[in-house]
This record gives sequence, C-alpha cells and structure tokens, in this order.
Amino acid sequence: MNDEKAGPFTLARLPRFAGMDYASFPQRLRSLLDSHRARIDSLTTDPDAATWHRVAAPMEALADELQRFFSPIAHLHNVVDDEVMREPHKACVSLISEYTSELAQHALLFRCYERIQSNPDFEAFDLAQKKVITNALRDFHLGGVALPAEQQDRVTALKVDLAQLGTRFEENVLDATQSFKLNIDDEDRLGGLPESVVALARQNAERDDDPGWTLTLDLPCYVPAMTRLDDRELRHTLYEAYSTRASAEGPDAGRFDNSTIMASILSKRQELAHILGFDNYAAYSLATKMASSTNAVLEFLSELAEKASPNAEREFDELGEFARRRFGIEKLQAWDMGYCAEKLKQDRFDLSQEDLKPYFPLSHVIDGMFAVVAQLFDIGFDAIDDVETWHPDVRFFAIRDTDGLPLGYFYLDLYAREKKRPGAWMDECLVRWHDGSNAQLPVAFLNCNFTPPVANRPSLLTHDDVITLFHEFGHGLHHMLTRIDRLAVAGINGVPWDAVELPSQFLENWCWEREALDIISRHHETGASLPDELYERLIASKRFHAAMQLVRQLEFALFDFQLHIEFEPGTDIQSLIERVRQRVAVVEPPSYNRFQHSFSHIFAGGYAAGYYSYKWAEVLSADAFSLFEEEGIFNREMGKRFRSIILENGGAEDAMTLFERFRGRKPRVAPLLRQAGLNA
Repeated sequence: MNDEKAGPFTLARLPRFAGMDYASFPQRLRSLLDSHRARIDSLTTDPDAATWHRVAAPMEALADELQRFFSPIAHLHNVVDDEVMREPHKACVSLISEYTSELAQHALLFRCYERIQSNPDFEAFDLAQKKVITNALRDFHLGGVALPAEQQDRVTALKVDLAQLGTRFEENVLDATQSFKLNIDDEDRLGGLPESVVALARQNAERDDDPGWTLTLDLPCYVPAMTRLDDRELRHTLYEAYSTRASAEGPDAGRFDNSTIMASILSKRQELAHILGFDNYAAYSLATKMASSTNAVLEFLSELAEKASPNAEREFDELGEFARRRFGIEKLQAWDMGYCAEKLKQDRFDLSQEDLKPYFPLSHVIDGMFAVVAQLFDIGFDAIDDVETWHPDVRFFAIRDTDGLPLGYFYLDLYAREKKRPGAWMDECLVRWHDGSNAQLPVAFLNCNFTPPVANRPSLLTHDDVITLFHEFGHGLHHMLTRIDRLAVAGINGVPWDAVELPSQFLENWCWEREALDIISRHHETGASLPDELYERLIASKRFHAAMQLVRQLEFALFDFQLHIEFEPGTDIQSLIERVRQRVAVVEPPSYNRFQHSFSHIFAGGYAAGYYSYKWAEVLSADAFSLFEEEGIFNREMGKRFRSIILENGGAEDAMTLFERFRGRKPRVAPLLRQAGLNA
C-alpha cells in the first residue's frame, strides 16, 4: 500500500456492537444489496470498454462495503448467540447467498472480466491484480455462468439452502452442548479434578441457583473431566452426552438432531457438483485448492495412515496393558482413553497438564507470545483501551511496524461463556484494501474458549491451550501482516484452503522451544520461568501417542473426503464412518457415538471435502520450520523471509510457488514424520 498517498485509517471505521437492532438487519441488507445491483448494472453496460478502474476497482469497493456490513453480524452470532439474533442472521445469510450466486452467474460482469484479461495492458498488471482477475474468472465458471438459466436458478437455490442448513447445524450443536448439565451433590465424586475445575463447577451451579457442583460439556470443564476425573461412571456419562450431541442418541436424543440436516446438506452438495460438471463434491472442492485430484488426496492420506498405523497400534496396546495393570480395566473404552493416557503420561514422564498450568497464566502468555512474534517478524504490539467491544473481557490491540505505524488490529476474546460457539477460531473484521485515496488496515477477530478466572485465581492455561492460542494467532498474522492491497487476495483471502493452515501450524512450533518458553512462561505466584526439569519432561512427552493422534486426524479426514465422494441419497453415514474406522482407527467407539453430528468443520464451516487440509498444511509447516531448526529459531533473516514471502503475499500468488520460494525446493513429508517420531 502506498501509505504516504492514501488517507489514514482511523478506528472510527471499526464496527459498533452496542445497541444493535438485529430485527432491522435483513431490511438494511436488502437495501444495500439492491443498491449494489443497480451499481453493477451501471458498471456492465459496455463490457467491451471494461478496464480495471472502470469495473474491477468499483467491484472491490462494493465487496468491502458488504463485508463491513455483515462481518459484525456474523461474528456476534458466533460469540453472543441468542434467539433474538438467529432469525435476522438466518435471513441475512440467505440474502447474501442469493446475491453472491447472482454475481457468479452475471453474464455481463463475466464478459467484463474476460475483457480485462484480454486487454493488452493486463500483462502490465501487478501479480495481485492478475490473481484477482484469474480467480474471478475461475469462480464465474464454478458459479455456473455458462449454464442454462434453469440450472443457474437451481445453483442459486442450492447455495441459499446450504448456507441456511449450515447455520442450523451449528446452532443445534451449540444448543446441544449448552443444554446438558450434570449436577453433582457429593464433592467426593469429583476426585481427581483440579481445584480450578471444581471451582468452575461450583460457579456453574451457583449461576443456576443449584446446590453442589455442575459439570457441563463446555471444553474448560469437559476436557479436564475426561482426563482427570477418577469416577469412571461420571466420565462415561459425560462422554455419552458429548459424543451424541445433536443426534438421535444420548440423553437429549432427537431434541437437536442434525441427522436430516446432514443428509440434506450432502445431497444438495452432490447435486451442486453434478450441475457444475464435477463427478462429486470432493472434486468440486478441489477446484480451488492445492491438491491436484481426489486420488492425490486419498493417496496422501493413505500414505500417512500406512506409516502411522503400526505405531498407533503399539501405543494403543501399551495403553491397554497399563489400564489393566493400574486400574483393572480389562477393555479400554472411549471414556477411559483420555484418563488412562494422562495417568500413563504422568507415570512415564512424571508430567501432567496441571503441573504446567501454574507457569502459563494467560496474561503473561499473551505478553510472551507478542514478544516471540516481535522477535520473529520485527513488529510490536500495544493495547488500545477505548474501543467498543461486545463483552467486558474482550481486548483490542494494534500491530505496529518498527517505525511505529500500525499494520493491523485485532480483538481478543479468549474465555468460554454461555452463548459462545465452542472451539477456537480467527475471523475477518476488516480486510486490508485501499481505493487510491483511503487506506483500510486489516482487523481480525481472535477467539478461544479458555477457562476464565475463578475465585480470585487467574486464568491458567494448559500447554495445549498455549498451542491453540499460538495457532489462532498464526491465522491472525496471516490476515494482518499482508501487504497486498487487493481485497480478494489480501491476507487469507484467495489462499487455497489446504494452504491456509500453514502459518497457524508453523507458529505452534515455538511452543516447544526452550528459548521461546523462557519468554512465554512465568509462574503466576513466583514469577519463575518453566524449570529445566519440567521442560525436559515436556519435551520427552512431545511424541507421546503422536501416532494415535495422527490416525485420529486421518479418520476425520478420510471420513470427510470419502463422504463427499460417495454420498448419494440413502447413503448410511454411520456405516461409512464405521468403515473408515475399521481401516485406520485404533480406538473402537461405542455404537451410540455420533461424532459426525457435531462435526461443524465440514457441515457448517469451510472444510467440506477439505479436512485433509490440516495434514496437507502440516507437511508444509513442519518443512518450513525445519529451516529455522537449521538456522536458529529466532533467526531474523529467516523470520523476515517467512514474513515477506508467506505472510505478506497472502493469496496474491500460487501457494506452492510461495512455499518453494521460501524453502528453496518442493515440500517434503520427512520433517512431519520426524516430528511425530515416525520413520520417513
């Protein structure tokens, strides 16, 4: 961005969250989209005269206006969801889906972009401009621009339906998660739980005016319960409730059932793919990804499974023997896995997540993460206090270059609470862009679900939580450090889905390095960094059950991909996932397990026929980090290269081209296998 020529970005451009009139959103959006349609009609009257400045640049301005309108609505639906918001949000999703489908099928607009590409001055465009045009032409074809009118109408209807169904799926998962509450009146039954989780359970009960302690399916409660709770019966109860969420099984059987929604989503996806000329939705999905074919993805996943399965079987057998010897459990059940694994880990390495938590108070981890990233990428951070947010716990920060000028901003919303979507994620608030006179800097939403402070005790993170925070911040840096000015390819925009996890997984590596942990960790009472003996035990445990974790991810990825290849009306989804498990899984879940009914990544997120992307990108991230292992984890030259080649370029160039420019060669799978303790 030519910052010296562009007008300054001001925080007045940030969205407002207080006193939002949700009921008015659909009508306001309808008016906005109608004005956009009229503007597009005026832009496309003479396609033969189309140029970047006459058509593409004004289209960017319209896209930015729509993004600024809808991003706060979509975000609030994720973090403070309630019934008042749901119908207006659903209506807005439908309106946007209909509008974007119209754009993808707009014949005159398509001809304008074709003309821009065929103009002699196209070769003089910068790489980002060229990518905007070529991506747009690709997306016109994927949107059905060449189809007969009747089929175009069907494509639009399918996309609107799919957007609505995805929203309903995720709402059912949230409602099912938060509807379950297990009240315990005997504190002895909570044996094994950390004091902080017992205090959280007590706080849960008090909030509902109940006696005793209340366990929930929110992750700050559920994860410690499944790994630390001595009472096997309680673990079973919690596991059954969690693994049957939004299904026809379990304690809420049928109440929030996603079964029909899933079948409808899959049926409509396959119909969409067929109309657009693809054999299946998996092939359609790959049209915008790095992977070259469905066979390439299946071969990639199969190769990893072949290498990991023997080790995973051995790890499972060792855990089963430990469970028999230590607890008299003759057959490991799914609700025993986390608990017995944690005990084995303690026995083998004299280490548990609870040993580490005192050294990771959230406030210091945030400061430490900023310091690590500042060393790597030569940037700085500062908090800004007078910015409106949606909750008192939310904080707002600026990222600054060495000259003190802001590069971007982000909201940090880190605690679990009611009405907030589970998990961790990064989303866009504003995208970097300028129209030649006004500059817009990128702004991100960064969200986690960590345990909040309880009873005057600060929020303490597990090491896994620290990794999660770094992961999401990696996504945020990809969004905020971009130097690309074109909206459609700035930051994470235009980045293939199987490459978008590269920066996030890459940043996780510093959570294991001594130099970095000296910065990240500090005991919340003594101020001491993580002691050497704890660090050595942490590193020794790094590969603990790495093969079982790998095959678990491969189970998800293969299920997702096979589902989107094979599905047709009448397909038994449960039978398909059981078939995948027979092939790669080492843990046999109970027959009532309905994991797929809450698999929001593929039914309500962007990972449909793309969950393999986590492993695909992990190959890239492990290989990229191996260069830092060779040159030094805080090597400034390497950090500068990663920032300038990977982070700053966003989606403006081919993802593989960027990786090869950074690494000096094509990616290799060996670093990932080495990290997992597997033979290359």
